[in-house]
Amino acid sequence: MGEAHVRTPEGRSATPPPIEERAGRPAENRTLMQRLRAPRRPRLWFEILLIAVSYWTYSLIRNAVPEQKAKALQNADWIWQAEQTLHIAVENTINRAVDSVTWLIVGMNYYYATLHFIMTIGVLVWLYRRHPGRYAATRLVLFATTAFALVGYYFYPLAPPRLMNGVSFIDTVVVHHTWGSMASGNLADMSNQYAAMPSMHIGWSTWCGITIAMLARPLWAKILGVLYPVATLAVIVSTANHFWLDAIGGLICLAVGFALAYAWYGAFPYRLSRQVASRPVAKAAPRPKSGIKPEPEAAPVSVRRKAGEQAAAKAETL
Repeated sequence: MGEAHVRTPEGRSATPPPIEERAGRPAENRTLMQRLRAPRRPRLWFEILLIAVSYWTYSLIRNAVPEQKAKALQNADWIWQAEQTLHIAVENTINRAVDSVTWLIVGMNYYYATLHFIMTIGVLVWLYRRHPGRYAATRLVLFATTAFALVGYYFYPLAPPRLMNGVSFIDTVVVHHTWGSMASGNLADMSNQYAAMPSMHIGWSTWCGITIAMLARPLWAKILGVLYPVATLAVIVSTANHFWLDAIGGLICLAVGFALAYAWYGAFPYRLSRQVASRPVAKAAPRPKSGIKPEPEAAPVSVRRKAGEQAAAKAETL
């Protein structure tokens, strides 16, 4: 198709500017909030520092929350009774059944202790390399989810099932002597024992799963993304580290994270452009070759018409 043309007031035809030039707004004309919200290319050194400082802060605050043992055990009894009322209190049965299969429960212990770190960092690196335009918004979801979870740890201390009194849950890390959770065994003193609500294993794994399912191209990767939080749910229940309702709490925190990212960027992270839009660079006028003078710019039509009329009038007088 040929280029569109418009008529100028002088009667000449001209080609309209490209769409991106007409629709785009120069950076200097945008407000401060618009510049802050605009996706930008992440910087590796800043992201490494931000993630390290953020996780250190998260661990510091989580473990600094007062360990209200009596209140945490009371809340655990209430959660257990609520699940019995809802007929979903099957964690004890699952815990004891899986514990009877040594290789399975030992694998789950290591899964619980390590995979949520490995997968979360891995997805962040993948986003940084393959989806830089969506990285900041998706990272905001993760950070907001984690920050909201700290509110739950502070205001609702909750003992995990393995620490309940009067219910025969098995602490699988202690029984099988596996290296793993900082909430069991010799490492228990380094971690807050009563921060089970909400479950960030579910919050982080579901964040990973949704991100992979939405952005990965191979079908097998999308399927693995969907299965990852499902497997994590089975692990946290089988190892007696969480109730079902702790998982619901993790999903609520994740929903808050997505809502905050949507409010800030005006779209869900996965709907943003994959790449960061580059700033348009003004093209300089081509320089004339040496020894060749540039042609003078043609005079406007109105000037030429007026000059022609003056020349005609002068010829008539002659």
